[in-house]
Amino acid sequence: MIYLDNAATGGFKPDCVISAVSAALVTAANPGRSGHKLSLACSERVYSARKVLSDFFGGYGYERVVFTKNCTEALNIAIFSLPKDGKIITTVAEHNSVLRPLERLKKDGAEIIYIPLNGDREVDIVKLEEAAHVGKPPCAAVITLASNVTGIAPDIERVKKVLPRDCILICDGAQACGHIGIDMKALGIDALAVAGHKGMLGIQGSGALLFSERFDPQPLTFGGTGSESYNPDMPEFYPDRLESGTLNFPAIVSLAEGAMYLERHIMRHRTVTESLTAATVEGLAECGAEIFSKPNPYGIVAFRLKNMQSEMAAFALSEEFGICVRGGLHCAPLMHRALFSDGLVRASFSAFTPPSAVNELIAAVKKLSLRG
Repeated sequence: MIYLDNAATGGFKPDCVISAVSAALVTAANPGRSGHKLSLACSERVYSARKVLSDFFGGYGYERVVFTKNCTEALNIAIFSLPKDGKIITTVAEHNSVLRPLERLKKDGAEIIYIPLNGDREVDIVKLEEAAHVGKPPCAAVITLASNVTGIAPDIERVKKVLPRDCILICDGAQACGHIGIDMKALGIDALAVAGHKGMLGIQGSGALLFSERFDPQPLTFGGTGSESYNPDMPEFYPDRLESGTLNFPAIVSLAEGAMYLERHIMRHRTVTESLTAATVEGLAECGAEIFSKPNPYGIVAFRLKNMQSEMAAFALSEEFGICVRGGLHCAPLMHRALFSDGLVRASFSAFTPPSAVNELIAAVKKLSLRG
């Protein structure tokens, strides 16, 4: 099989990640729950992982790195910490992991403003600035760093500049983290939700929320933390306040190892994925496919065949040509409504994708496009 579904989950892990996970499975105890040597060693490894991620993302200190089971949980923690009656700005490019929590807040009285795309199929920053300064000031903006459908990336530096000073900026990093350098302090990001199993090269079940001193996220789940056990409420200090229950130690280790690997290789990865997407965009356009992506470092190319519905095209690519892609709405309904409501085919690459996979995909799409 040719795996071109890396935007859903990374299909290849470096040896260092695999080795670290294997070691964690063999030697893992429960970090933060006991005083014996194995538990203390695991606690030290988790502490080190927090430091690695804070440094990697230009964060605000290890104690403001909270581990989650995925990016969706991280986004839920951040979004449900916002005022229920606040004004929140977001975009039509968002994933359901943003849209659904926001719609839940809307039922409680929040005002949700959806920023459309402009003529270039990018987030309209002019409309965003207007929304930020018309009516009551927004308490927060929740914006993806890269669309999981097309790979478009809002100019976050510009977004930050047009937002009011006290507006909290929450970013969905699911498709961007690991593909580009992200410096939270430099960009003014107050909360960054991270998926560990995509560009970060970790395993499924890994995720994180990093946040600034300006943001005070509230617990989404309640339970044991290994600290303040007599306290009937969650501890007031981070990260314990947001981490109840046993941590997924192997997943955390994988995320830290992925970050350390990327510290050495991220620029090469970016060059490779940009090259792969550029070649794919050019080749698919020559086949007559309608292209919805530009060359990008996130490895994403969205397209449609005019003679075939997206799910059927994805099925044919898998069954007849052994190529794994994704069809449909990609859990981003507003983005598809803005582009093509019946869904798109998404091919997504990683730096480990062989260049020959591009030629295989183009040849297969060419054959499918010739069918009546």
